[in-house]
Amino acid sequence: RRAPAVCIPMVHLHLTAATMQVTQKDFEKAQEQLKLLKKDPGNETKLKLYALFKQATEGPCNAPKPGMMDFVKKAKWDAWNSLGNLSQDDARQKYAELVSSLVSAEPAGQKEEASPEEGRHDGYETIIVTTKNSITKIMFNRPDRKNAINHKMYREIIKALQEAGKNDSTIAVITGNGDYYSSGNDLNNFTNVQSGDMQKMAEDGAVLLKEFVGQFIDFPKPLIAVVNGPAIGIPVTVLGLCDVIYASDRATFHSPFSQLGQSPEGCSSYLFPKIMGFAKANEFLLFNKKLTAAEACAQGLVTEVFPNSTFQKEVWTRLEAYAKLPKNSLAVSKQLLRSVEKEKLHAVNSKECEVLKERWISDECINAIASFFQKKAKL
Repeated sequence: RRAPAVCIPMVHLHLTAATMQVTQKDFEKAQEQLKLLKKDPGNETKLKLYALFKQATEGPCNAPKPGMMDFVKKAKWDAWNSLGNLSQDDARQKYAELVSSLVSAEPAGQKEEASPEEGRHDGYETIIVTTKNSITKIMFNRPDRKNAINHKMYREIIKALQEAGKNDSTIAVITGNGDYYSSGNDLNNFTNVQSGDMQKMAEDGAVLLKEFVGQFIDFPKPLIAVVNGPAIGIPVTVLGLCDVIYASDRATFHSPFSQLGQSPEGCSSYLFPKIMGFAKANEFLLFNKKLTAAEACAQGLVTEVFPNSTFQKEVWTRLEAYAKLPKNSLAVSKQLLRSVEKEKLHAVNSKECEVLKERWISDECINAIASFFQKKAKL
Protein backbone atom coordinates (compact mmCIF):
# COMPACT_ATOMS: atom_id res chain seq x y z
CA ARG A 1 0.00 0.00 0.00
CA ARG A 2 1.43 3.36 -1.01
CA ALA A 3 1.82 5.97 1.70
CA PRO A 4 -0.23 9.09 1.10
CA ALA A 5 1.73 11.93 -0.45
CA VAL A 6 2.85 14.66 1.91
CA CYS A 7 1.90 18.09 0.66
CA ILE A 8 4.42 20.83 1.54
CA PRO A 9 3.29 24.25 0.39
CA MET A 10 5.76 25.88 -2.00
CA VAL A 11 5.53 29.10 -0.06
CA HIS A 12 6.92 27.34 3.05
CA LEU A 13 9.89 25.97 1.11
CA HIS A 14 10.53 29.42 -0.30
CA LEU A 15 10.48 31.10 3.09
CA THR A 16 12.75 28.48 4.66
CA ALA A 17 15.34 28.85 1.92
CA ALA A 18 15.17 32.62 2.12
CA THR A 19 15.66 32.55 5.88
CA MET A 20 18.74 30.32 5.55
CA GLN A 21 20.13 32.59 2.87
CA VAL A 22 19.66 35.69 5.02
CA THR A 23 21.27 33.92 7.99
CA GLN A 24 24.34 33.02 5.93
CA LYS A 25 24.51 36.56 4.54
CA ASP A 26 24.31 38.06 8.02
CA PHE A 27 26.95 35.61 9.21
CA GLU A 28 29.38 36.70 6.50
CA LYS A 29 28.64 40.38 7.13
CA ALA A 30 29.23 39.89 10.85
CA GLN A 31 32.68 38.44 10.16
CA GLU A 32 33.61 41.62 8.29
CA GLN A 33 32.15 43.86 10.99
CA LEU A 34 34.13 42.04 13.66
CA LYS A 35 37.39 42.99 11.93
CA LEU A 36 36.46 46.68 12.17
CA LEU A 37 35.83 46.74 15.93
CA LYS A 38 38.13 49.16 17.72
CA LYS A 39 37.31 47.95 21.21
CA ASP A 40 38.61 44.61 22.40
CA PRO A 41 35.47 42.73 23.53
CA GLY A 42 37.41 40.79 26.16
CA ASN A 43 38.31 37.12 26.54
CA GLU A 44 34.86 35.87 27.53
CA THR A 45 33.17 37.40 24.49
CA LYS A 46 35.96 36.31 22.17
CA LEU A 47 35.52 32.75 23.39
CA LYS A 48 31.79 32.96 22.65
CA LEU A 49 32.52 34.26 19.16
CA TYR A 50 35.08 31.53 18.54
CA ALA A 51 32.70 28.80 19.73
CA LEU A 52 29.77 30.08 17.66
CA PHE A 53 31.95 30.42 14.56
CA LYS A 54 33.24 26.85 14.90
CA GLN A 55 29.72 25.56 15.53
CA ALA A 56 28.40 27.50 12.53
CA THR A 57 31.09 26.27 10.15
CA GLU A 58 31.88 22.77 11.43
CA GLY A 59 28.97 21.75 13.63
CA PRO A 60 29.28 20.25 17.13
CA CYS A 61 32.76 20.04 18.68
CA ASN A 62 34.74 17.25 17.04
CA ALA A 63 38.29 18.13 18.13
CA PRO A 64 40.25 16.13 20.73
CA LYS A 65 40.34 17.69 24.16
CA PRO A 66 43.62 19.63 24.71
CA GLY A 67 45.84 19.05 27.71
CA MET A 68 45.47 21.09 30.91
CA MET A 69 48.74 22.93 30.25
CA ASP A 70 47.48 24.46 27.02
CA PHE A 71 45.28 27.13 28.63
CA VAL A 72 44.14 28.86 25.45
CA LYS A 73 43.25 25.76 23.45
CA LYS A 74 41.56 24.24 26.51
CA ALA A 75 39.41 27.35 27.00
CA LYS A 76 38.46 27.38 23.31
CA TRP A 77 37.63 23.68 23.31
CA ASP A 78 35.45 24.06 26.42
CA ALA A 79 33.59 27.00 24.87
CA TRP A 80 32.90 25.13 21.61
CA ASN A 81 32.00 21.88 23.35
CA SER A 82 29.53 23.70 25.63
CA LEU A 83 27.32 24.50 22.61
CA GLY A 84 26.39 20.82 22.35
CA ASN A 85 24.11 20.10 19.38
CA LEU A 86 23.19 23.71 18.58
CA SER A 87 22.39 23.75 14.85
CA GLN A 88 24.70 25.52 12.42
CA ASP A 89 21.88 27.85 11.37
CA ASP A 90 21.22 28.86 14.97
CA ALA A 91 24.95 29.29 15.60
CA ARG A 92 25.26 31.60 12.58
CA GLN A 93 22.30 33.62 13.81
CA LYS A 94 23.65 33.91 17.37
CA TYR A 95 27.08 34.87 16.03
CA ALA A 96 25.59 37.65 13.89
CA GLU A 97 23.47 38.90 16.81
CA LEU A 98 26.47 38.98 19.16
CA VAL A 99 28.62 40.92 16.69
CA SER A 100 25.74 43.33 16.09
CA SER A 101 25.47 43.99 19.83
CA LEU A 102 29.22 44.68 20.01
CA VAL A 103 29.04 47.11 17.10
CA SER A 104 26.09 48.94 18.70
CA ALA A 105 27.82 49.18 22.07
CA GLU A 106 31.12 50.48 20.71
CA PRO A 107 31.72 54.11 21.75
CA ALA A 108 32.76 56.72 19.23
CA GLY A 109 35.99 57.47 21.05
CA GLN A 110 37.58 54.57 22.90
CA LYS A 111 40.66 55.94 24.56
CA GLU A 112 41.36 59.24 26.21
CA GLU A 113 43.67 61.26 24.04
CA ALA A 114 46.10 63.85 25.31
CA SER A 115 46.39 66.98 23.22
CA PRO A 116 49.84 68.09 22.00
CA GLU A 117 49.86 71.12 24.30
CA GLU A 118 49.70 68.80 27.33
CA GLY A 119 53.23 67.71 26.57
CA ARG A 120 52.48 64.18 25.49
CA HIS A 121 55.50 61.89 25.32
CA ASP A 122 55.88 59.80 22.17
CA GLY A 123 56.78 56.13 21.96
CA TYR A 124 54.09 54.58 24.16
CA GLU A 125 51.21 52.30 23.17
CA THR A 126 49.77 50.92 26.42
CA ILE A 127 50.14 54.03 28.57
CA ILE A 128 49.74 57.79 28.08
CA VAL A 129 52.59 59.90 29.47
CA THR A 130 52.30 63.67 29.69
CA THR A 131 54.21 66.43 31.45
CA LYS A 132 52.36 69.62 32.31
CA ASN A 133 52.61 72.16 35.15
CA SER A 134 55.68 70.33 36.53
CA ILE A 135 53.71 67.07 36.84
CA THR A 136 54.52 63.92 34.85
CA LYS A 137 51.39 61.81 34.58
CA ILE A 138 51.65 58.12 33.73
CA MET A 139 48.23 56.79 32.79
CA PHE A 140 47.46 53.10 32.26
CA ASN A 141 45.70 53.09 28.89
CA ARG A 142 44.13 49.72 28.17
CA PRO A 143 40.60 50.57 29.34
CA ASP A 144 39.09 47.87 27.13
CA ARG A 145 41.08 45.34 29.17
CA LYS A 146 40.47 47.08 32.51
CA ASN A 147 44.06 48.34 32.26
CA ALA A 148 45.46 44.83 32.72
CA ILE A 149 49.25 44.88 32.57
CA ASN A 150 50.81 42.85 29.76
CA HIS A 151 54.54 42.49 29.09
CA LYS A 152 54.65 45.56 26.83
CA MET A 153 52.92 47.65 29.47
CA TYR A 154 55.41 46.53 32.12
CA ARG A 155 58.29 47.68 29.92
CA GLU A 156 56.60 50.96 29.04
CA ILE A 157 55.93 51.80 32.70
CA ILE A 158 59.59 51.06 33.48
CA LYS A 159 60.65 53.42 30.69
CA ALA A 160 58.19 56.11 31.78
CA LEU A 161 59.41 56.00 35.39
CA GLN A 162 63.02 56.23 34.23
CA GLU A 163 62.24 59.29 32.12
CA ALA A 164 60.09 60.93 34.81
CA GLY A 165 62.89 60.51 37.34
CA LYS A 166 65.27 62.48 35.12
CA ASN A 167 63.08 65.18 33.58
CA ASP A 168 62.24 68.64 34.98
CA SER A 169 58.94 67.66 36.60
CA THR A 170 58.56 68.12 40.34
CA ILE A 171 56.30 65.14 41.02
CA ALA A 172 55.05 62.07 39.16
CA VAL A 173 51.51 60.69 39.20
CA ILE A 174 50.22 57.24 38.27
CA THR A 175 46.55 56.74 37.41
CA GLY A 176 44.24 54.76 35.13
CA ASN A 177 42.14 55.60 32.08
CA GLY A 178 38.51 54.50 32.27
CA ASP A 179 36.59 52.76 35.02
CA TYR A 180 39.51 50.75 36.43
CA TYR A 181 42.79 51.84 37.95
CA SER A 182 44.18 48.46 36.88
CA SER A 183 42.98 44.86 37.02
CA GLY A 184 46.56 43.65 37.53
CA ASN A 185 48.48 41.08 35.54
CA ASP A 186 46.97 40.28 32.17
CA LEU A 187 46.64 36.51 32.57
CA ASN A 188 47.23 36.20 28.84
CA ASN A 189 50.88 36.66 29.90
CA PHE A 190 50.64 33.02 30.99
CA THR A 191 48.91 31.67 27.88
CA ASN A 192 50.42 30.21 24.72
CA VAL A 193 53.25 28.82 26.85
CA GLN A 194 54.15 25.24 26.04
CA SER A 195 55.07 22.95 28.91
CA GLY A 196 58.72 22.92 27.84
CA ASP A 197 58.86 26.71 27.93
CA MET A 198 57.42 27.16 31.42
CA GLN A 199 60.81 27.47 33.11
CA LYS A 200 61.97 30.19 30.71
CA MET A 201 58.66 32.02 31.03
CA ALA A 202 59.04 32.02 34.81
CA GLU A 203 62.66 33.18 34.70
CA ASP A 204 61.95 35.99 32.21
CA GLY A 205 58.87 37.04 34.17
CA ALA A 206 60.82 37.22 37.43
CA VAL A 207 63.51 39.39 35.82
CA LEU A 208 60.89 41.76 34.39
CA LEU A 209 58.98 41.98 37.68
CA LYS A 210 62.15 42.64 39.67
CA GLU A 211 63.09 45.52 37.36
CA PHE A 212 59.55 46.89 37.45
CA VAL A 213 59.34 46.95 41.26
CA GLY A 214 62.92 48.21 41.43
CA GLN A 215 61.89 51.35 39.53
CA PHE A 216 59.34 52.14 42.24
CA ILE A 217 61.90 51.56 44.99
CA ASP A 218 64.49 53.83 43.37
CA PHE A 219 62.20 56.56 42.02
CA PRO A 220 63.86 59.81 43.15
CA LYS A 221 60.85 62.18 43.31
CA PRO A 222 57.52 62.15 45.12
CA LEU A 223 55.37 59.48 43.43
CA ILE A 224 51.62 59.79 43.89
CA ALA A 225 48.99 57.20 42.96
CA VAL A 226 45.58 58.52 41.93
CA VAL A 227 43.40 55.42 42.19
CA ASN A 228 40.34 56.15 40.07
CA GLY A 229 38.69 52.72 40.31
CA PRO A 230 39.21 49.05 41.24
CA ALA A 231 42.82 47.95 41.67
CA ILE A 232 43.90 44.30 41.66
CA GLY A 233 47.24 42.56 42.19
CA ILE A 234 50.55 44.22 41.33
CA PRO A 235 49.09 47.77 41.01
CA VAL A 236 47.93 47.37 44.63
CA THR A 237 51.12 45.91 46.06
CA VAL A 238 53.37 48.66 44.64
CA LEU A 239 51.17 51.27 46.33
CA GLY A 240 53.28 50.67 49.42
CA LEU A 241 56.21 52.10 47.43
CA CYS A 242 54.31 55.25 46.46
CA ASP A 243 54.53 58.33 48.68
CA VAL A 244 50.87 59.37 48.68
CA ILE A 245 47.77 57.45 47.57
CA TYR A 246 44.53 59.26 46.79
CA ALA A 247 41.49 57.14 45.98
CA SER A 248 37.98 57.60 44.65
CA ASP A 249 35.29 56.18 46.91
CA ARG A 250 34.45 53.71 44.12
CA ALA A 251 37.96 52.21 44.24
CA THR A 252 38.54 48.76 45.71
CA PHE A 253 41.79 46.98 46.56
CA HIS A 254 42.30 43.25 46.04
CA SER A 255 45.32 40.95 45.74
CA PRO A 256 44.05 37.39 45.15
CA PHE A 257 47.44 35.67 45.31
CA SER A 258 46.41 32.38 46.90
CA GLN A 259 43.33 32.20 44.67
CA LEU A 260 45.70 32.03 41.66
CA GLY A 261 48.29 29.85 43.36
CA GLN A 262 50.80 32.69 43.59
CA SER A 263 52.48 34.77 46.31
CA PRO A 264 52.90 38.46 47.25
CA GLU A 265 55.09 40.85 45.26
CA GLY A 266 55.86 44.57 45.08
CA CYS A 267 57.54 44.40 48.53
CA SER A 268 54.06 43.94 50.03
CA SER A 269 55.22 40.96 52.12
CA TYR A 270 57.39 43.43 54.05
CA LEU A 271 55.58 46.77 53.74
CA PHE A 272 51.95 45.78 54.19
CA PRO A 273 52.40 44.35 57.72
CA LYS A 274 54.22 47.61 58.61
CA ILE A 275 51.41 49.68 57.09
CA MET A 276 48.33 47.69 58.14
CA GLY A 277 49.55 45.63 61.04
CA PHE A 278 50.14 41.87 60.79
CA ALA A 279 46.56 40.73 61.33
CA LYS A 280 45.04 42.96 58.63
CA ALA A 281 47.91 42.36 56.22
CA ASN A 282 47.58 38.60 56.66
CA GLU A 283 43.87 38.74 55.90
CA PHE A 284 44.58 40.81 52.79
CA LEU A 285 47.63 38.95 51.44
CA LEU A 286 46.83 35.37 52.51
CA PHE A 287 43.05 35.19 52.32
CA ASN A 288 42.19 37.46 49.38
CA LYS A 289 40.33 40.06 51.45
CA LYS A 290 38.99 42.83 49.20
CA LEU A 291 39.09 46.30 50.74
CA THR A 292 36.87 49.25 49.99
CA ALA A 293 38.57 52.63 49.65
CA ALA A 294 37.36 53.58 53.13
CA GLU A 295 38.76 50.35 54.62
CA ALA A 296 42.10 50.80 52.82
CA CYS A 297 42.29 54.33 54.19
CA ALA A 298 41.45 53.20 57.74
CA GLN A 299 44.22 50.59 57.52
CA GLY A 300 46.80 53.12 56.33
CA LEU A 301 47.23 51.96 52.73
CA VAL A 302 45.39 54.98 51.28
CA THR A 303 46.13 58.57 52.27
CA GLU A 304 42.68 60.05 51.60
CA VAL A 305 39.39 59.10 49.93
CA PHE A 306 37.32 61.51 47.82
CA PRO A 307 33.74 61.32 46.48
CA ASN A 308 33.92 60.05 42.93
CA SER A 309 31.90 63.01 41.66
CA THR A 310 34.58 65.49 42.77
CA PHE A 311 37.59 63.15 42.81
CA GLN A 312 39.47 64.37 39.75
CA LYS A 313 38.92 68.07 40.42
CA GLU A 314 39.89 67.93 44.09
CA VAL A 315 42.92 65.71 43.62
CA TRP A 316 44.40 67.55 40.65
CA THR A 317 43.95 70.92 42.34
CA ARG A 318 45.98 69.56 45.23
CA LEU A 319 48.61 67.99 42.98
CA GLU A 320 49.12 71.22 41.06
CA ALA A 321 49.77 72.98 44.38
CA TYR A 322 52.31 70.30 45.37
CA ALA A 323 54.11 70.72 42.04
CA LYS A 324 54.77 74.40 42.83
CA LEU A 325 56.84 73.48 45.90
CA PRO A 326 60.65 73.68 45.61
CA LYS A 327 61.62 70.70 43.45
CA ASN A 328 65.04 69.96 44.91
CA SER A 329 63.76 70.18 48.48
CA LEU A 330 61.08 67.60 47.72
CA ALA A 331 63.56 65.27 46.03
CA VAL A 332 66.10 65.48 48.87
CA SER A 333 63.41 64.87 51.49
CA LYS A 334 62.05 61.91 49.52
CA GLN A 335 65.50 60.37 49.37
CA LEU A 336 66.02 60.81 53.11
CA LEU A 337 62.73 59.03 53.80
CA ARG A 338 63.48 56.19 51.41
CA SER A 339 67.22 55.73 52.05
CA VAL A 340 66.69 54.06 55.42
CA GLU A 341 64.75 51.20 53.80
CA LYS A 342 66.09 51.08 50.24
CA GLU A 343 68.58 48.24 50.72
CA LYS A 344 65.99 46.19 52.60
CA LEU A 345 63.35 46.80 49.93
CA HIS A 346 65.62 45.58 47.15
CA ALA A 347 66.39 42.44 49.15
CA VAL A 348 62.66 41.82 49.70
CA ASN A 349 61.96 42.39 46.01
CA SER A 350 64.60 39.83 45.03
CA LYS A 351 63.24 37.26 47.47
CA GLU A 352 59.63 37.76 46.36
CA CYS A 353 60.59 37.34 42.70
CA GLU A 354 62.51 34.15 43.43
CA VAL A 355 59.51 32.69 45.26
CA LEU A 356 57.15 33.74 42.46
CA LYS A 357 59.38 32.13 39.86
CA GLU A 358 58.90 28.80 41.63
CA ARG A 359 55.19 29.43 42.10
CA TRP A 360 54.62 30.08 38.38
CA ILE A 361 55.94 26.65 37.37
CA SER A 362 54.18 24.77 40.19
CA ASP A 363 51.25 22.48 39.41
CA GLU A 364 49.19 24.38 41.97
CA CYS A 365 49.61 27.69 40.14
CA ILE A 366 49.14 26.17 36.68
CA ASN A 367 45.93 24.44 37.76
CA ALA A 368 44.63 27.62 39.42
CA ILE A 369 45.16 29.68 36.28
CA ALA A 370 43.69 26.93 34.11
CA SER A 371 40.64 26.91 36.38
CA PHE A 372 40.34 30.68 35.96
CA PHE A 373 40.26 30.36 32.17
CA GLN A 374 37.76 27.51 32.36
CA LYS A 375 35.40 29.72 34.36
CA LYS A 376 35.83 32.55 31.84
CA ALA A 377 35.03 30.12 29.03
CA LYS A 378 31.61 29.20 30.41
CA LEU A 379 28.81 30.70 28.32
